Amino acid sequence: MSPKIILDCDPGHDDAVAILLAARECDVLAITTVSGNAPLHLTTANALLMCELAGLDIPVHAGADCPLVVPAAHAPRAHGETGLDGPPRPSVHTEAASADAVGCIISTVRTHDDVWLVPVGPLTNVALAFRQAPDIVERVAGISLMGGAVGPGNVTPSAEFNIWADPHAAQIVFRSGAQVLRMAGLNLTHQLCLGAEVIAALRADGGTVPAFMADLFDFYLAGYRERAGLEAAPMHDPCAVLAVSRPELFTFGARHVDVETEGGLTRGMTVVDERPGTEAVPNCEVAYAIDTPTALDLIVDAVRSHG
Repeated sequence: MSPKIILDCDPGHDDAVAILLAARECDVLAITTVSGNAPLHLTTANALLMCELAGLDIPVHAGADCPLVVPAAHAPRAHGETGLDGPPRPSVHTEAASADAVGCIISTVRTHDDVWLVPVGPLTNVALAFRQAPDIVERVAGISLMGGAVGPGNVTPSAEFNIWADPHAAQIVFRSGAQVLRMAGLNLTHQLCLGAEVIAALRADGGTVPAFMADLFDFYLAGYRERAGLEAAPMHDPCAVLAVSRPELFTFGARHVDVETEGGLTRGMTVVDERPGTEAVPNCEVAYAIDTPTALDLIVDAVRSHG
């Protein structure tokens, strides 16, 4: 049976892939949006765009428009000013189901058993839900997030964007005591990359969704080529979806993970305790490896399935 999830996202090119993949792999009860890769009004519009383009009947709920403490920051270098730069932007005719993503998370977890939270943007909505309704922490089946890193970051030498963008929210989530917490960090997501050959194959399919995604990937890959000299772009956010629907594709290690909120050089760093013989109690299943060929096939199949 497909896992029940709430996908909390900030689309974002790889978030767009995560939406298509989640719709194929999971029972998506709701999509909630948060300020992150772009401002909230754009991330919400982007989520609605992807649902409409792919014909997905999934309610979209707009959420937090700023982090808990630090100022809002976005990622136009990676995703453009709209969050989904690249192809011509289709008109969107649907509207968000509500502007209360936090309320949606709380009510959905309270009324459904075994719901996974899959946040692939800053963790503001999830942290606010846990603050307002502590009882839901023990009700969620688990949290599978894209964020952090075991090793270097991408927005600073020590921090990955999603955690850095709202480190106080991330600290709340990592300290929440959730019964399962899975982390797909940069050390893992850079193992799942999509290059020009796959883009060309999707464009050759001729369908509306594959063609749109191919144009998105062209923009996304060009940015990685310019900034980092990469010839394939990491599929960060789909990893968090697959960690719920296909956990057998991953190698996890039980670790204690916490988040630095104040460090001048280390704000947003996920501090992963890897000391041999440490007495720290693990609170997180950290993903270290993925079956890349199988995962990439699943992503491509998901895009084509909405063709």
